[in-house]
Amino acid sequence: MKQTLGILLIVLGLFLGYAGINKLDDSGETVKFLGITISAQDKEGKETGYIMLAGAALCLVGGVMSLQGKKIKV
Repeated sequence: MKQTLGILLIVLGLFLGYAGINKLDDSGETVKFLGITISAQDKEGKETGYIMLAGAALCLVGGVMSLQGKKIKV
């Protein structure tokens, strides 16, 4: 059961990491028109991307720790 949970956490972490990176990439655009550079950024999109990346890191660490069978002391 622990191994299944660990593997699921790792897969979830990889998915969240991929989705978070894509969210960060899609949060800003730049347009060049007649020598003028215009850029627009989606602040909420960036925040969501960073939250997804943090969740991915937590899931990966939790999954690896679950597979190793070590307990975390708080």
